[in-house]
Amino acid sequence: MNKLVLALALGAAVIASPVSSASAATAAPCEDTLKTLRAAEAAAKLSDADKAKVSALETKGIERCNADDDKRADDFFAQAIKVTGK
Repeated sequence: MNKLVLALALGAAVIASPVSSASAATAAPCEDTLKTLRAAEAAAKLSDADKAKVSALETKGIERCNADDDKRADDFFAQAIKVTGK
């Protein structure tokens, strides 16, 4: 009976875990990528059109970052960094 209780407790802990260790290891923390983007943006001389693109991508990235979707946030930030030429 004790083994059953232990198995149920471990199973509940696995199910309750919001992020698996494998998926957590694949995406960089979006906050770190956002810092990189902001540094690239500050160093770049952008046209008004490019500033608008970077701003739109940054906004989308922040939305995904706030939703704990680091992978998609990092994708948006990477696109914005590419626009800055870094």
